[in-house]
Amino acid sequence: MIPFNRPPVAEKSFAYMRQAAQEQNKICGDGMFTQKCCAWMEKRFQARKILLTTSCTHALELAALLCDIQPGDEVIMPSYTFVSTANAFALRGAKIVFVDIRPDTMNIDEQLIEAAITPKTKVIVPVHYAGVACEMDAVMEIARRNHLLVVEDAAQGVMSSYKGKALGTIGDLGCYSFHETKNYSMGEGGALAVNRPELAERAEILREKGTNRSRFLRGQVDKYTWVDIGSSYLPSELNAAYLCGQLEIADEINENRLKSWNAYREALLPLRDRGLIDLPIVPDECRHNAHMFYIKVRDIEQRTELIRFLKEREIGSAFHYVPLHSSAAGLARGIFSGADHYTTRESERLLRLPMFFGLWEDAPEKVSRTVEEFFL
Repeated sequence: MIPFNRPPVAEKSFAYMRQAAQEQNKICGDGMFTQKCCAWMEKRFQARKILLTTSCTHALELAALLCDIQPGDEVIMPSYTFVSTANAFALRGAKIVFVDIRPDTMNIDEQLIEAAITPKTKVIVPVHYAGVACEMDAVMEIARRNHLLVVEDAAQGVMSSYKGKALGTIGDLGCYSFHETKNYSMGEGGALAVNRPELAERAEILREKGTNRSRFLRGQVDKYTWVDIGSSYLPSELNAAYLCGQLEIADEINENRLKSWNAYREALLPLRDRGLIDLPIVPDECRHNAHMFYIKVRDIEQRTELIRFLKEREIGSAFHYVPLHSSAAGLARGIFSGADHYTTRESERLLRLPMFFGLWEDAPEKVSRTVEEFFL
């Protein structure tokens, strides 16, 4: 069987977990391995400040707090995204304004953002689908001209870049995921990139249950106390240790996934050329991380049949998001700005194929042959 996903594993991760528990006697948050992970990302991504969190969901919630979202504020984002993107802002009372996507990248259509802005708009949330960057120059220009904040949902974008800049470091804030399904994993986990220096201290406070404990640990105050709202967004040191081992071989993981991605593309080009499927498009200014390989078929009925066909041949596959604007919560807490030309249609065509670190070398060819058999 070729499974759809397997979490990444690095040999050193287990030694680091033992070290945290047995040698450091430290398994709660913000220990040596948490600090190592944050320092690695700050250096590699040239980020001002990285804070490891319990999930990307919590990173997004931290971002919403730092943006000072109030009831009635409006936040612009694509409908084709995971529920956490919207939930983080809906929890603060925001109205979610959904914008249509581009059919080439499945990212928010930057040309439609301006029309969705009202006097109540406070934040734009571009979501970098499949680790392929949104058109960030346009997004940032619109935001600055309209005095809006930008929170990058880079859950799938670790090790991806836009014009040489790491995803998550371009907007005011950026959010990463280290969930089991991501390129680098700590089981459940995430990180917040704080790209505005004036937000860094408050980000630490919010993450530490609303206390100034981080300043205390640095010796900047002689005791710590409750100074703001907040929650416990610190991951276990065991999770951080597991992630640390993978970050040390990040390039190996990235290159392995890219090799599989390129093998899929090469093997499936004949089907694309015959007009039977569409393949992912990566714009020239984007460097992606092979987070996923997907194809697009004719419609939802054909996709359902192909999933069944692959399953019968012991190949895992999956569709992705059901657009949020069509969900019960989306209808209650948001609106769709303009027309839904592509969001629903393209989401119903998309099918994800097996992709993970260590995918067998012949798997992309085998999966591609099976897809080809379906169309015979």
